[in-house]
Amino acid sequence: MAIDEIFIYGASGHGKVVADIIQSCGYKIGGWIDDREIENSYSWEIFCSTHPSAHIALGIGDNTSRAKIYHKISEAGYHLPVLIHPSAVVSASAMLKEGTVIMPLAVVNADTYIGYGCIVNSGSIVEHDCDIQDFVHISPNAALAGNVHIGHHTHIGIGSCIIQNITIGSNTIIGAGSVVIRSIASNAIAVGIPASVKNTKS
Repeated sequence: MAIDEIFIYGASGHGKVVADIIQSCGYKIGGWIDDREIENSYSWEIFCSTHPSAHIALGIGDNTSRAKIYHKISEAGYHLPVLIHPSAVVSASAMLKEGTVIMPLAVVNADTYIGYGCIVNSGSIVEHDCDIQDFVHISPNAALAGNVHIGHHTHIGIGSCIIQNITIGSNTIIGAGSVVIRSIASNAIAVGIPASVKNTKS
């Protein structure tokens, strides 16, 4: 199905940036969908009844909420396009899965895999041969060197740096400005220079 207009699920600050990307790519914004009662937005039930087929972008920054909404949209049969801002640089050999958004001035280099519903935020760098699993958020100005592996639902904080050949587990938070020089397990919160685990998530 050719893309003409794209609806945005999530009338939030993140949704505003996604709206800018949609327009920068030359598409129309069909409207907004939100679970809250927000003026000029559709509830999910009304949207489904009035738009049985459509393209929908995820305007949700939180990983857990974004995953939940992604599955609801996908199971209802809607298409979630990959969105890449025109100022981003994405290698032709990179693989990006459905629902992922690459924001302004981001870089995704050769042979990198980025899973479903990810955010590669403004000015971030994902170097060659990285493996980014589903529903990861790489915050603005974060930098991942080559061959970094990140598990699903992990959040890489703003301005953080991860050296080459590092593995970061699933459902982990890397704090803003951290420098990761050794691998971090799943369900951890790691901060600092160099980053160390300060807590574990239940």
